[in-house]
Amino acid sequence: MEFLIPSRTARPADDPIFALNAEAQARKKSGEPVINATVGVLLDDDGKLAVIGAVVEALRSVPPEVGAAYAPIAGPPAFLQGVIDDLFAGRPEASFATAVATPGGSGALRHAITTFLEPQQMLLTTGFYWSPYKTLADEADRTLATFRMFDDKGRLDVADFERKLAGVLDAQGRALVFLNTPCHNPTGYSLDAQDWNGIVDVVGRAATRGPITVLLDVAYGRYAKQNLTETFAPALRLADKAMVLFAWSASKSFTQYGLRVGSLVALCPDDGERARVQNALTYASRGTWSNCNAAGMNAIARVLADPDLRARVDQERAAYKDLLDRRVERWNTLATTAGLGYPRYDGGFFTTVFCEDALGAAARLRQEGIFVVPVQGALRVGICSVPERDIERLVDGLGRATNP
Repeated sequence: MEFLIPSRTARPADDPIFALNAEAQARKKSGEPVINATVGVLLDDDGKLAVIGAVVEALRSVPPEVGAAYAPIAGPPAFLQGVIDDLFAGRPEASFATAVATPGGSGALRHAITTFLEPQQMLLTTGFYWSPYKTLADEADRTLATFRMFDDKGRLDVADFERKLAGVLDAQGRALVFLNTPCHNPTGYSLDAQDWNGIVDVVGRAATRGPITVLLDVAYGRYAKQNLTETFAPALRLADKAMVLFAWSASKSFTQYGLRVGSLVALCPDDGERARVQNALTYASRGTWSNCNAAGMNAIARVLADPDLRARVDQERAAYKDLLDRRVERWNTLATTAGLGYPRYDGGFFTTVFCEDALGAAARLRQEGIFVVPVQGALRVGICSVPERDIERLVDGLGRATNP
């Protein structure tokens, strides 16, 4: 007798990235000189988790009775306003934004999928994508479709985006698009003004055929070359053509991966629509996790609102960003010389090396004690967790594994 419903009987036991990380950690503990470029957390050059001390201070200052109490279902107003201000930095769009708290960025993605797509409908994203996008869609009884991410010149393939978006609209009458930028996971590619101009034009032309929702996953945005708001400013032109959403997360920006503090933010110029979206998202929260981490949201709200504390957080983050940027620069110098094929990469946790036999190459690298994540047609490399001194060995290994 099978008690699971049929669609749940063949679920994998663990996320493949976490499984690779577990193997890498076990081999490192045994004394092997392992390079672990799998999980997306920022480590210092001693292999310790990079943690912003001022955020920890804010957490410790939360009164016990506040941290132990239920938070409002939508999230504390001070937290939600702090997130909106963090994204829009005084821009006029802040006046028509609405937000709900979520358990990390993943919760924001989940709410977008179930609120803006019907069951069995498809989410559209780039050909290279963070693998949990598919998991989230599958778990919500939706599917995932992709468009070719890069054209022959190595730029975003806007033409294929237009073709695939048209196909989605023809098939289901509405579309939800996930764009992970800046510092795309897994490729490291950040959309530039030319890319955004193409996207805005495509969505503008397609918007007459059905409602289009565009979600920007900005989880890694504070590690971009540009200021976060500047990186997505061109996308704000979509607000009168499409629903624009932001998946905001404290995990990377505030180095609090386990705190599970995030938010889904929606831009709704129309007052009535804004109220309906807010109601729908709050209802969805009650129907899933009910409410989020009270201590975490109150601490992050204080960080976002207190100028002195925010300045200290920004200063500490800047030091970690400098650490990461030095690795990125070292990678670009060595990888270019070695002839590795990878997208434009000027900041962020990851880059991706193109490789036809990704599974075989990843297996060969594991034999050398180098752990990367195989994806379709490429290897995801977490520069965030690799000390600068190990990047030369990493590049050498990738060169051998991708050109056996």
